[in-house]
Amino acid sequence: MKTSLHSQSSHKNSPLTQKTLHLEGMGCAACATTIETVLNKVYGVKKCNVNYALERATVEYDGKVTNVGKIQAAISKAGYKSYVLEAEKNNKTEDIEQKKRDTKQQELTQKVIVGGVVSLILIFGSLPMMTGLSITFIPHWLHNAWLQLILSIPVVFWCGQGFYKGAFKALERRTSDMNTLVALGTGAAFIYSLFATFFPQFFRSQGLSSDVYYEAAVVIITLILLGKLLETRARSKTSEAISNLMGLQAKAARVIRQGEVVDIAFEDVVIGDIVLVRPGEKIPVDGVIIEGQSTIDESMITGESIPVEKKAGDEVIGATINKTGSFKFEAKKVGKDTTLSQIIKLVEEAQNSKAPIQKIADKVTALFVPAVMMIAVISFIYWLIFAQNLSLAMVTTVSILIIACPCALGLATPTSIMVGTGKGAENGILIKGADSLELVHKIQAIVVDKTGTLTQGKPTVTNYITVDSIADNNELNILEIAAAIEHNSEHPLAEAIVNYAKSQGITNNFPKVENFEAMGGQGVQGEINGKLVQIGTQKWLEKLGVNTEQLISQAKEWESQAKTIPWIAINGQIKGLFAIADAVKPSSVKAVKKLKKMGLEVIMLTGDNQQTAQAIADEVGIYHVFAEVRPEEKADKIKEIQQSQGKIVAMVGDGINDAPALAQADVGMAIGTGTDVAMSASDITLISGDLQGIVTAIKLSRATMKNIRQNLFFAFIYNTLGIPIAAGILYPFFGLLLNPMIAGAAMAFSSVSVVSNALRLRNFKL
Repeated sequence: MKTSLHSQSSHKNSPLTQKTLHLEGMGCAACATTIETVLNKVYGVKKCNVNYALERATVEYDGKVTNVGKIQAAISKAGYKSYVLEAEKNNKTEDIEQKKRDTKQQELTQKVIVGGVVSLILIFGSLPMMTGLSITFIPHWLHNAWLQLILSIPVVFWCGQGFYKGAFKALERRTSDMNTLVALGTGAAFIYSLFATFFPQFFRSQGLSSDVYYEAAVVIITLILLGKLLETRARSKTSEAISNLMGLQAKAARVIRQGEVVDIAFEDVVIGDIVLVRPGEKIPVDGVIIEGQSTIDESMITGESIPVEKKAGDEVIGATINKTGSFKFEAKKVGKDTTLSQIIKLVEEAQNSKAPIQKIADKVTALFVPAVMMIAVISFIYWLIFAQNLSLAMVTTVSILIIACPCALGLATPTSIMVGTGKGAENGILIKGADSLELVHKIQAIVVDKTGTLTQGKPTVTNYITVDSIADNNELNILEIAAAIEHNSEHPLAEAIVNYAKSQGITNNFPKVENFEAMGGQGVQGEINGKLVQIGTQKWLEKLGVNTEQLISQAKEWESQAKTIPWIAINGQIKGLFAIADAVKPSSVKAVKKLKKMGLEVIMLTGDNQQTAQAIADEVGIYHVFAEVRPEEKADKIKEIQQSQGKIVAMVGDGINDAPALAQADVGMAIGTGTDVAMSASDITLISGDLQGIVTAIKLSRATMKNIRQNLFFAFIYNTLGIPIAAGILYPFFGLLLNPMIAGAAMAFSSVSVVSNALRLRNFKL
């Protein structure tokens, strides 16, 4: 017993393995439910999710007690085929999957063509029976029962063999699915017709017509296969986001090895390789520029349309496009570790996941097929016994079985999720799972970090003023003098002044500085053309005897806005001052305004002092501020908002200290320019770092959920209205019956309509 307990404990604590399997043979959502049930019974499987739309199963299991072979064996025993998808998605894997999809479409196309030709012949030959009219131009031999039997055999037993095999497998499992309904419906029509063909006298002796319904079985199978073909083509469009992302990858790389420039496949680039990129070329992998500069189009990754300027020391992302200059960079991330590969992985995981709203459809589907079969039996008994009409009993039974197939229910949620997550990736929004996408539209309060989220995350010159715009007699501009001095310092404030000077058109060709000296915590000084230049705090300059009275009122005004003020003095005379702060991102004000307009409460949460926090909050229009909050207290503050106000809260942050709060929030949103820790703790990553992404994510979630509700509504309404009509509820009042062929067409195209509705999300715009 002790050994057993120890074994269970070790299994419980052992790391889980995750595999994604492609599934073949699923006919409807009930099949997905069946596979999930089977896999959950496999010892060692901790969690599994079967996506009917993608035809995939994602399985987490304890590798010490089971393996993927046992999992596949369980799937095979249940009547389905499976193969393992590669953990690292690449073009080769994509080609294999595409070939399988193409093969499936070709087979369906062939069967639809054969079924279509036979259907036209049989319908044409059966028109006299179907209409009750004598149509003289139709040859009598065309509605001969024996001819119709011969023509229908290849359609029923070749085109429709998948339905009958699937139904038999379901019977072995003591379950039922769409195959069961189609097999029973078409099988009943075929067997009834077969009996009427061999024993017509039996029906006539009972006062019944010996009409046959071969055309019903053939047309139903053909229409359902046509629906499957159209559905397959439409579903391939819902997952095209992955193909589009993979298509972004560069095919080759130009690297320097052993002093020579060689062209290699991008898969062969290794960390540390020096890669050359010319104008117009795609960057093959992630890295850091070591020589040269350029502007790079990163829109395919970040969603930001404006090209970004890059220089030595800046990071570059694989699959982005070099626009102007040439440069060399050192490869830092290759293969599955590149940004693009991680994006593809996240999108795939999101598309494979299951939204909570889908549980409704799953529960209905699990009970739906048995319920439909019961309704069909009741309908048959009623019309046979009470109406004493075998033909009517058979027609209604077949119609019920056919029209009730729950394909639309199974496609309603996953297709919308697939399109929604793919659309998010196009807009620079990575969504980890369907549950996150669903929850976003329920957000009531958004808590945002200040530094790096609302602001740039680095010191920036916000204001600059001088006593004299020109020093003395046409000499150097004061800004150029200040930049020349600060260029020798490594302090963040110095970098801010140098960057500001560059933004004002001052080049790197700074005048020579002599006797440079950094005064710790006070400022810097040096000589330019024999003049002493000092840049630092007011207190330091006053201590040196510099009179600051001339600009003191302006300095106090900027200080009240929580800005840092470096003063500039030349030869002991005040010449100007800078105001430096962590500048607000240009998009922050607009984003906050839009979020408030959407009815959301926006709250700032920061570790900065109250004065600085309030100044930023006033600038962006945030009224609720929590300042001086230590990193370990941020998660507690989120919890407090959740519990005291009962609101669904989103947290937006970018740093390591934001990770606990991101995890505590109902929805964590990480800025893509932040740390890997923050992004791993979040549910959604905004790659560009633009807060407009929050607005986009919420609008996308709302659009996706609206789309899902539309799909579920149409699927439920379709079955709710369709089944009673198929059962003949209108027949006693209006003499109306639902022809089995029309039922087959309605069932087939219901799935297509649901997928087509989901595809409308591809037109989503802000």
